[in-house]
Order: sequence, then C-alpha cells, then structure tokens
Amino acid sequence: MTETLLRGPVKKDRPAPVERTVERRDVAGTVLGTVTLEPEIFGIEPNVAVLHQVVTAQLAAKRAGTQSTKTRAEVRGGGRKPYRQKGTGNARQGSIRAPHYAGGGVALGPKPRSYVQKTPKKMVRLALRSALSDRASESRVALIDAFGWETPKTKDATAMFAALGLEGKILVVLSRTDAVAVRTFRNLPNVTTIDAGEVNPYDVLANDWILFTDETLPGATEVED
Repeated sequence: MTETLLRGPVKKDRPAPVERTVERRDVAGTVLGTVTLEPEIFGIEPNVAVLHQVVTAQLAAKRAGTQSTKTRAEVRGGGRKPYRQKGTGNARQGSIRAPHYAGGGVALGPKPRSYVQKTPKKMVRLALRSALSDRASESRVALIDAFGWETPKTKDATAMFAALGLEGKILVVLSRTDAVAVRTFRNLPNVTTIDAGEVNPYDVLANDWILFTDETLPGATEVED
C-alpha cells in the first residue's frame, strides 16, 4: 500500500490496437481486394472522455457569439428622474430604464463573445483516431478505388451507394482532384463531403458511414487481390 502511494496513480492499461480490414470495391460494387487498415488509426480503443471534450470544443467554436442585449446605460431615454425622491409614498427611482421597468435595460444579459476553446493537438489527433476506430469496429468504413466519373450525375452517386450497401448518413472523404464527385454528391441531403485534410471527430461520429478512396484512406498498409 505504501509503495503504491509513493509511485502515484497507475495509468490505465489500454489494449493493443486491433488489426482490421475492409473490402476494396469499385463504384459498381465489385470487390477488388482487401485492405488492411492502420491499427493505430482504425484499431485503438476509443477514448470517450477525449472524444467528448474535443467534440464539445468543436461545436462551441461553431457558435457565432454575436448575441447582445443593452444595459440600462445603453437603452435610449431615462435620463431624468421619474419623480421626486421623497413625499410620493413610492419607492425611490432614478431612471425608467432600470431593469425592472418595461423597456428598461437587461441585467447580466449576453454580450458578444468568443466561445472558442483551446484544445491540445494531441487530444484532437487522439479524438479523431478514436472516432475512426469506433466506426471501423462497427464495420462502418467503406473503401473504393476511385470515383472515375467524367460528368456530375446524382443518379451515379445513388447507384454507387446502393451497390456498396451504404444507407443512412454518409461522410464521403474527397481529395482536391475530386471536383466532379463534389458536384455529384451535392444534391443528396444524406451525404456530407469533406476534404481529406479536414476530417474531424464530429463529422465522423455524426454520420453512419464513412467512405474513403485509395487516395484519401489514411495509413493503408496492404492490398490483397
């Protein structure tokens, strides 16, 4: 007992990363092979506490923070004392723009502010790996070789999702060269497109599926035909 107190708290031993695979397909749904996902990205035990903190900070950063109310000093009027100090039988008042008057200022009301929370980069990276590992553990990660469309057509995207068996809300990770794919997906309300460099924990968790291409899949180590 004494030795434990001297050493301090013992860190929780997390299990080793799990190696997971995903089928590599084309837009028609044909299986082209199997890809081994990077265990450090798709195979760790999700850290729920870090996920919660990073997602909360991400949602807070989206707030505009432009709400504003006027104090009694900012409301127009009320410069004159409404009635004399003594002799009326009423409580003394200095201005009709005090908070307890209709049309008066707001006490302790909101003012413009920034809701941005600073989050360490290591926590952001851990949260993203935790979110990707959570989706991979539920077999909610899909992979295709490339889109290969020459013209943007919504029906091509619908047919691809049907062939791949993807339903619900889908996050499609694109590269900067996938300009046609961006226009193909933009009319589908259940599809969110995101650049490969902007993938974040919130968008991963907010969607049922995440779809990568060979170019955007992080840490692919092996392809088996």
